[in-house]
Amino acid sequence: MAAGEWYCCIDPELDRLRETVRAAVHAHNTMPPAERGPMAPELAVLFGALGQGAFIEAPFHCAYGFNLFLGDGVYFNAGCAVLDTAPVRVGAGSMFGPAVQIYCADHHRDPALRAKGLERALAVTIGRDVWVGGGAIILPGITIGDRALVGAGSVVTKDVAADAIVAGNPARPR
Repeated sequence: MAAGEWYCCIDPELDRLRETVRAAVHAHNTMPPAERGPMAPELAVLFGALGQGAFIEAPFHCAYGFNLFLGDGVYFNAGCAVLDTAPVRVGAGSMFGPAVQIYCADHHRDPALRAKGLERALAVTIGRDVWVGGGAIILPGITIGDRALVGAGSVVTKDVAADAIVAGNPARPR
């Protein structure tokens, strides 16, 4: 999984890791806001890196947690999901509207191999001061440059240059 090669996601060790994060996500999503602060402590300790002032609204979902690297002041609005089978790096000051989805898992194209759980994990990198509008989907292996804007509801299938504005399905420069 860490090497970006095909692996079987149906695995007892991966199941244990996902159970750990499910408990942490549940704690985050059910804890009263006054007690939680920017996020439940059970969730915060799982992240690969957590910048100062990063804030994640509930509900939130991630697959593993340890592959999330958030810069200072990163903000995830309610309903975001990050399938972090590979590293997801988010630069300082980046913000995500409600229900944004970031996918690293890339499932095999062959139906028989897909049924056996074969997938690969492709990293997603999001620069500094990026804005991703609500309901956008960022596919595996994508890089979004600094200060880019992704329109609400967009499906990002190709890298986005720094300072670019993209929107649509698939997302295209505006």
